[in-house]
Amino acid sequence: MKFKLTSIATAMLLSPAVAADAMEDIERLTVEGKYLSVNQANSIKSPTPIIDVPQSLSIMTAEDITARGITSIGQIIDYTPGVNTSQGEGHRDAVVFRGVRSTADFYLDGNRDDVQYYRALYNVEQVEILRGPNALLFGRGGTGGILNRVSKKAKTGEQFVNYNVSANTFGAYNLQLDTNIETTEDSAVRINAMYESLDNHRDFFYGDRYGFNPTARIVLSEDTIVDLSYEYIDHERFIDRGVPTGANGEPVEAFEDIVFGDPENNYQTLDADVFRANLQHTFSDNLKGNFNAFYGDYDKVYANFYASGFDPETNIVTLDGYVDNTQRENLILSANLVGEFTTGSIDHTVIFGGEVINTKSNQDRFNPVFDSTGNDKESFLVSRPLSFRGLSGTNAEGVAVTTAFSALNDDTHVDLDVYSFYVQDEIALTENFDLVIGARFDSFDIEVFDARPTVLETRNRKDEEVSPRAGLVYKPQENISIYASYSESFLPRSGEQYANINGDADRLDPDTFTNQEIGIKWDFADSMSFTAAIFENEQVSLDNDPNDPEGFVEVDSDVSGFELQLQGYITDQWQITANYSNLDGENADGVELRELPENTLSVWTTYQVNDVFGFGVGATYQDESNILTAANSPVLPSYTRVDASAYYDVNDKMRLQLNVENLTDELYFPNAHSTHQATVGAPINARLSLIGSF
Repeated sequence: MKFKLTSIATAMLLSPAVAADAMEDIERLTVEGKYLSVNQANSIKSPTPIIDVPQSLSIMTAEDITARGITSIGQIIDYTPGVNTSQGEGHRDAVVFRGVRSTADFYLDGNRDDVQYYRALYNVEQVEILRGPNALLFGRGGTGGILNRVSKKAKTGEQFVNYNVSANTFGAYNLQLDTNIETTEDSAVRINAMYESLDNHRDFFYGDRYGFNPTARIVLSEDTIVDLSYEYIDHERFIDRGVPTGANGEPVEAFEDIVFGDPENNYQTLDADVFRANLQHTFSDNLKGNFNAFYGDYDKVYANFYASGFDPETNIVTLDGYVDNTQRENLILSANLVGEFTTGSIDHTVIFGGEVINTKSNQDRFNPVFDSTGNDKESFLVSRPLSFRGLSGTNAEGVAVTTAFSALNDDTHVDLDVYSFYVQDEIALTENFDLVIGARFDSFDIEVFDARPTVLETRNRKDEEVSPRAGLVYKPQENISIYASYSESFLPRSGEQYANINGDADRLDPDTFTNQEIGIKWDFADSMSFTAAIFENEQVSLDNDPNDPEGFVEVDSDVSGFELQLQGYITDQWQITANYSNLDGENADGVELRELPENTLSVWTTYQVNDVFGFGVGATYQDESNILTAANSPVLPSYTRVDASAYYDVNDKMRLQLNVENLTDELYFPNAHSTHQATVGAPINARLSLIGSF
C-alpha cells in the first residue's frame, strides 16, 4: 500500500507542469547521439532514445571522468543517485544498488564481469549505471541495479595519440596512453595502456596496476563490422579493512592512522587475460544483429588480517584473518537481433536474444593458526603500529606469538552452465504512448565439489526462472516522457560467487527481487534535463523453518525511495550536475537495512572563465547509515566532502589540470564491511595532471 499511495502522490506532483525529466542532455553528455545502441553500449541492447527508456539510469563519460580526476568506480558512485559504496573487504569494487549490496553486478560491454577486483578506467568510453532489478537484459543478479563499462574501441579513418600523466600528494602516480592507428581504409588498431603506482594516507599502503588493451576494428562491408579486443590485467595492492567502532557505536576517530592488519601479509594480486570479439551486421534497414564472444581467465589471491573485535575499556583489539585463492574462467557467447516493423498503425522494435555461459571457478581459503591460541584469533594492545608484522608479534599479554595460514577452511570447485533466451517488444501504441514488454528464461545449472578431505562431496542444483519486464511510457510532447515500469530478477542460492550450496542451501529456491517504478524525464532546454523516479524494491527469500525440518519460512525486505537528477548547461560556460536520493529500507522484522543512508546528495559544477581557463567545485553528502542489519547496530556518521578542480589549456593539444579532494579536510568514514571494519576516508589531497595529444 505504501508504494501505491506514494506513487499516486508523486505522479500528481511530477506532472509536466511541475517537474522533471529523463536522463541528460544526450548530445552533450553521452558519447554519441541520443541512443544507447548495440554498437555503442549493450546496456539497453536496442536503439532506444534514453528519454524513452522506462528505467532510472545515469551515465558518466570518459570526458567527465578525466575532468573530475576520477580514478575508481567508487568515485563515480559518490556522484550518482540511488547508489553508495560498500567496503568490499578492501579488495574489490562493491556497490549498494538501492539498498542491495553487490560485488558481481558489473558488466563490460554488456558481458558479465563478476570476478572480485578493482576495475580500472583507462580504457573506458563511458560508465552506465542502471537502477532497479532487471533480469530480462542481464539474467540472474542485477538485483538492485547494474554497472556497465563501455570500452574504447578502434576507430577507422582516425589517427591520434592521447596521454594522461598524473601524480597526487600522497606520492601515487598514473600514466595512460591511448593511440589509434588507421591501418587501411577499412581497419584500425587502438592501444590503451596504463601504469599506476598506488599510495594513500594510511600508515601502510602500497601497490601498482598495469593494464594493456589493444583493440582492432575491421569493416568487412557497409553492413558488417568486427571488433576484436584483448586486455591484460596485473594488479597488486595493500588490503586495508579500516578501523574498529568504539563504545559510542561509531568508528574510533583516534585510530584514523592505525592499520589493523599485517603490513606484509595484507595484499591482493590479480592476473587476468580477457578476450572479446563482437560482430555487428545489418541484414536490412529493419533488422540488425549483434554477436558477441567473451573469454576471461582470472587468477586472484588475497590475504588479510583485520579487526574482528575491540574492547574500549582495555584498548585491546582481536585480529582474525584468512588467505583466499580464486582461479576462474568465464566463457560467454551471446547474440541478439533487433528488428523494427509495423503491424497496422503500430510500430514495433523487437529484441530477441540468447546467451550461453560456462564458468569454471576454483576457490580455497586458509585461516591462520596462532601458536598461542591454537585458532585463528589473537588479541593485541592497540598501538601505532600494532605489534604484529610478518606473521609474528607480541600479544596483549606480552607473549611473543607467530602464526601461519595453515587451516583449510574452504576448497570448492564450481562448474556452472547458464542458458538464456529473451524477447522484448517496444510498441509504439500511439504517437504519445509506448509499451515495453518482455520476458527472459534462464536455466542455471551449477555443480559444486567440496574438495576438503573431510568432506569430498558434490552438490548440484538447477534453477529455471522466467523474469518479466513491463513498462509504459507516455510522451505528452517530444521532450517529456512519463513512465511506469515493473521488473523482476533473481539470485540463486549459490550466491554471487557461486560456491555456497552447503547444508540445506541446495534445497532452497532463488531469492527473488521485484521493482515498481514511476518517473519522468524532461529535456526542458536545449542543453538541460531533469529526471525524477520513485520506486519500491522488494526481496523475497526462503529459509529453512527452525520448527519444521521439512518446511520453509519466507524472509522479506523492502526498499523504497525516490531519486532526482539535474544535468546540463545553464549557460554556454556554466555546467551543472546535481543528484539527490531518499531511501528507506527494512527487513521483515522492521529492522533498518545496513549501508542504506536515508539521504544522499551530490553537486558538481564547472565554469569556463575564458578560452583557456576553467574551474569546478563539487560536494557529496551521505547521511548516517547502519553498519549491520541489526537492532542497536553501530553506525557510520553522516559526512559532507567538498571537491574542486581547475584547468589551464597550455595550447590546443595540452592541458594542465589540478583536482583537489576533500577540500575542507574532513575526517569521515564512507563505508564499512562489519562492526570493526570501517573505512577511513582520505584527508585533503590533490592530483596534478598533464593531459594532451600528439
